[in-house]
Parts: sequence; structure tokens; C-alpha cells
Amino acid sequence: MKPESTAESRRGPVTSSGFDFAYWWDRVGILVVLVVLTALMAAIAPNFATVDNLLNIARSISINAILAAGMTFVILTAGIDLSVGSIVAVSGIVAVLTATSGLPSPVAVVVGVLVGAAAGVVNGLLIAYLSLAAFIVTLGTMTFLRGLGYTMTDGQPVVSNVLNFRDLGNGYIAGIPVPVVIMVVVYLVAWFTLERTRYGKHVYAVGGNAEAARLAGINVRRVTTSVYAIAGACAGLAGVIFAARVVSAQPTAGTSYELDAIAAVVLGGTSLMGGRGRLVGTLVGSVILGVLSTGLILMNVQFFTQLLIKGVVIILAVAIDSLKRHPLRLRPPSAAGAATATTQRS
Repeated sequence: MKPESTAESRRGPVTSSGFDFAYWWDRVGILVVLVVLTALMAAIAPNFATVDNLLNIARSISINAILAAGMTFVILTAGIDLSVGSIVAVSGIVAVLTATSGLPSPVAVVVGVLVGAAAGVVNGLLIAYLSLAAFIVTLGTMTFLRGLGYTMTDGQPVVSNVLNFRDLGNGYIAGIPVPVVIMVVVYLVAWFTLERTRYGKHVYAVGGNAEAARLAGINVRRVTTSVYAIAGACAGLAGVIFAARVVSAQPTAGTSYELDAIAAVVLGGTSLMGGRGRLVGTLVGSVILGVLSTGLILMNVQFFTQLLIKGVVIILAVAIDSLKRHPLRLRPPSAAGAATATTQRS
């Protein structure tokens, strides 16, 4: 029999080592969690299963899901981006200010997205070419951009009742909220990029082993810079949608959104160590967080209690990632192992 070429191809539902937690979680575990959580909320949360509420859930999920799509690229390279929440705020502010200056709505939207992409490029250049730690760089840009947002607005919301791109956050296409349609398009493009292009293979390779990728001829610095640019562009788009939804520029927009995005990515099966993950899983992880958050609101759970629950979810997401990297193997001890254990006890 010809040997398998990769460790992933050797993995199955039951291996010689026993039960493989990572295999089952990536394929059915996350879906089971979503189904159980949805059924639970439908049973205990008032009006949860109504059509209007489900559409509202889909609309609310879209912003975090778009953020998480960009974050998936970053985490697949074993990076992290803590600045996406602040990028949401700044991009939304720039888009609103551009629109209120009299420029057409497409220009305002594109400018907002480009601002986010530019912030991502800065992150990527500092990380890739100066070899700075991603955590520190993005923590710094998170703080800087949040301060920039407050400076641009004097700490006050910029409200525009005639915002020309407001339909981007509140409109419908064939009865489906526009943010949901945009989210689907983002995921289709991102999925194709990761799964069907050479660039996607390079992203996985850099996350799996950056040095091996470099020796194989992959421009690791360019790939690293590009994934932060993608994350920034997604955050910029999310910021524009958020501003359109609330019809204003909010300097506080996107606060703690980076944590929700990271949690969605990890819940969806992407390893924090890089090189392994699926974009479909990220979408499911985003839906889980959205269903949980909406259900808690409908049950009138106090805000600080919601924070406690979200904190537990984030810790569980990291714990699941750890279990996947150090799988739980359930198997009966072999005769040799039993003999060894008996000898050690004696």
C-alpha cells in the first residue's frame, strides 16, 4: 500500500491512536454546537424563532462575520490582529465624513474600505519587515486608531440623517438584508481565494512553517503583509456597514469586536498556531456567537452578565484549540502498556 503523503490525510474518525478530537470537532462538533444552541434559544428565548428576529440575527452577525473572515487569513499565518475593532471605528468615521462632504456614496464606501486596508498594510509591514511581534504592533495600532477616531470627531458621534449610503446597513435585496448579502459575497471570494488559488496555498504554507515556505520560494514577507491588508480591508468594510446601520460615525464603534472575531475564528476550527483551518468553520463560529448574543438579549440578561458569558466562550475557544493541537486519545491500554504500568506500580 502506498503511504499517505500528509499527516492530515492519515487522520480519520478512528485512528490507531483512538478517538481523534480534532477530526470530529472540525467536521461535526461545531455544527452540533450550533444546532443545540439554536434549539435551546428557540425554546427559552421569547420570539427567538420569528422570521423578523432571524433576519435581525443575520444582520447583526454580518459585521462580526466579515471581520472574522479577514481575521482567518491572519490567524492562518500564525498571526493576530487586535486593531480591527479600532479600524471599524476609523473607517466608518472617514466614510461618513466623506459622504457628508458631498461626494457620491460609492466614493465614500471605497474610501472607508481603503482606509482599513491601509491600516492593515501598516500592520503587515511592521510585522513582516521589521520582525515585530504581531500582538504588540496591533495592540499599538489599536490604541492609536481609537485615539484618532476620537480626535477626528472631538469625541462626539457625527450623525447624518441623509447619509447617502445608509441602505448599505439598512436596505434589503429580495427580502434579504444588504449586510447579509455582502457577507455572503465576502465569504465566497475569501473561500475561493483560500481554497482554489496559489495564494491561498501560500497562506497555509506560511502558517504551517514559515521557514520551510521561504525555502520553497514563497515570499513570506509579502504574504504576511497581504493578510493584514485583507484583514484591514474587511474591517474597513465592516466599519462602513456599521456606520450605515446606525446612520452616524461613532468613535466608540467596534469596541471589543476584535475579541469576537478571534473567538469566531477559533471556534470555527482555525488553529492559533497557524496552518490549519476552514473559512466555513469561521462562518459557523460567527453564527454561534450571534445566536448566543441575541438569545441573551431577548432573555433580558444584564449586559455585564453577557460579558461574563462571552468571556467563558472565548476561554472555551482557546481550550478547544489546545485540545486540537494535543488531541484527546481514548483507547484501551495495550498489553505492553499494561505490563509496564504493572511493573512501575510494583
